[in-house]
Amino acid sequence: MTTDVFEALADPTRRRLLELVSARERTAGELAAAFDVSRPAVSRHLRVLRDAGLVTWRGDGQRRLYRLQPAGLAEVGDWVERTRDNWAARLDAFEAHLDERWKDEP
Repeated sequence: MTTDVFEALADPTRRRLLELVSARERTAGELAAAFDVSRPAVSRHLRVLRDAGLVTWRGDGQRRLYRLQPAGLAEVGDWVERTRDNWAARLDAFEAHLDERWKDEP
């Protein structure tokens, strides 16, 4: 079963893992040390990220080095681009509403 990119990114631990591997390759042990959860829990999060195509790993002796798979984020970038104008217009309208509502306030 393939994990949806948005489903994978919904979890804050997985988003933090992506931040860590986006800076440089890291071992599973390094990644696990950054969290207050068990190593098996971090491994499960990494598996979700791998299944979604957001991280890859390579073997280095006994270690697995994880790194960001930037192409996996293309779906997110595409969605942001498709929805950006809609959200910008809504935020502009909200700002105008607030300005109108509060213009007479001291």
